[in-house]
Amino acid sequence: MKLDYKKTFFVGFAFMAISAFWQMYDSLVPKILVGTFGLSTGTLGTGGIMAIDNILAIFMLPLFGSLSDKTNTRIGKRMPYIIFGTIAACCCMIFMPIANATKNLVMFMAALGLTLFSMATYRSPAVSLMPTVTEKPLRSRANAVINLMGAAGGITTLLAISLLVPAVDHPSYFPIFIFVICFMLVSLAVLLWKVNEPKLAALVPEEQDEEASELQSADGKLSRPARRSLILILMSVFLWYMGYNAVTTWFSTYGEVMWGLKGGSFAYTLIIAQAAAIISYIPVGHVASKIGRKKTILAGVLMLGAAFASAAMFKHFSFAMFIFFALAGMGWATINVNSYPMVVELATGSNVGKYTGYYYTFSMAAQVMTPMISGEILKHASFGYAYLFPYGALFVFLSFLTMLFVRHGDSKPEAKGNLEAFDVDD
Repeated sequence: MKLDYKKTFFVGFAFMAISAFWQMYDSLVPKILVGTFGLSTGTLGTGGIMAIDNILAIFMLPLFGSLSDKTNTRIGKRMPYIIFGTIAACCCMIFMPIANATKNLVMFMAALGLTLFSMATYRSPAVSLMPTVTEKPLRSRANAVINLMGAAGGITTLLAISLLVPAVDHPSYFPIFIFVICFMLVSLAVLLWKVNEPKLAALVPEEQDEEASELQSADGKLSRPARRSLILILMSVFLWYMGYNAVTTWFSTYGEVMWGLKGGSFAYTLIIAQAAAIISYIPVGHVASKIGRKKTILAGVLMLGAAFASAAMFKHFSFAMFIFFALAGMGWATINVNSYPMVVELATGSNVGKYTGYYYTFSMAAQVMTPMISGEILKHASFGYAYLFPYGALFVFLSFLTMLFVRHGDSKPEAKGNLEAFDVDD
């Protein structure tokens, strides 16, 4: 069984557009809220606002994931949501740089809220598109390609930020917002041109659900051991997002406060992390086929935690940060390639969107809490930003403990040759 890399590449355009937006959101919205509108980093300021998208996601991602499971149109289950969400988000976000330029907080919050709502309507369907059109034994390899595309979207935005956001105290954000809007629309056009969802979904054999059915009890629900593993996986997702999202949310302001980095210069460090992730995605699929998803994730957790713990020891920016962030990018890639397939491994073909919703419920719950909690820590002048990386390392290392007890959703280690070495049998 071989993965159709060309098909998976084009399916990945949906996730690439999403990643491009979220990279801009995480990098620039905190800077706008603090720099333009003078909000604090705490729960009642930027930290609380940065949690809005995740609060919406907790409720909307499972809802729209399940709705897409039940949707049947001539263009597929997932495509209607992807089309609507992308276009709506692009129409709304253009008002954000306008509000920034005019220092209109009400307009900015309205535009931000509508943009986040639009993004939430199609995130689960977009992510569910890959398992919808991919056989189960190939999903880890396919997810490596999807994450590769996502990293490409993120690094494209970071490069654009570094070029389009000038190193001044109050830069104009019109160019970068227009760039991301165009990038998302072009990605959508390519997806619609190259991906025929109903045709590709029809090629996926029904036999792929047999293993999931073995994990079910007589009433059709997951057996108790499988349910325990699902809960542990989701707890792990929650914990490593608590650590990782705190760093990504506050890194742009951390770079300015702690290291004196102005404008978009902080982006170069994140570009290194993204580049390391891009290089790692496909090899990670190979490693997982050799030692299994669980062991691969545990190795990634150790890399990510070690990177954050090491970065915490440096009070000033140095070349070593590029090394630490490269390690963080590799670790995050290792985790992401295998964690989502472990969750949908326990799903059947008819409820992939529902299980995708479970995955995002836990990841977004963490991303609701961690900007506010870490923001409260950062606003204290007595220690503040110095505790950002220790905070991230703590939660990442805690996820190692929960993953140790997972017993289902793993791949069967099997050595193979040539391209098939990247395959993962489940």
